[in-house]
Amino acid sequence: MEFNFFMNDVVQVARQEMDQAGYDQLTTAEEVDETLKQEGTTLVMINSVCGCAGGIARPAAAYVKNYDTKPDRFVTVFAGQDKEATARAREYFEGYAPSSPSFALLKDGKIQMMVERYEIEGHEPIQVVQKLEKAFDEHCS
Repeated sequence: MEFNFFMNDVVQVARQEMDQAGYDQLTTAEEVDETLKQEGTTLVMINSVCGCAGGIARPAAAYVKNYDTKPDRFVTVFAGQDKEATARAREYFEGYAPSSPSFALLKDGKIQMMVERYEIEGHEPIQVVQKLEKAFDEHCS
């Protein structure tokens, strides 16, 4: 019983961090479709409760919002929590295996690039930020 309370606290903090960073939380498959099918660019952060999400991915997600060149939309789905939304988002990530945490950059509903867990775990947040900024420069002008 106590473990469930602890996990609820961890999930709540992870959600709040993404809210504070200015990401819209997509919790249903319908919200994912409505958002990802829009014209323009969208960064999707696939959130999770693991340590590399809290120590690397979410800080990188917050930091990259300050970059001059940026996508039209910043959104997040929560792997392991909003399962329907996460599964639908992953349908858009053609050619990439499920990975969380991760970042996907889409343009007009098509995947442009992805920063997968192996590029996050064991790295510094600034390394993730640099990958995202490079992608923004390439796809978000």
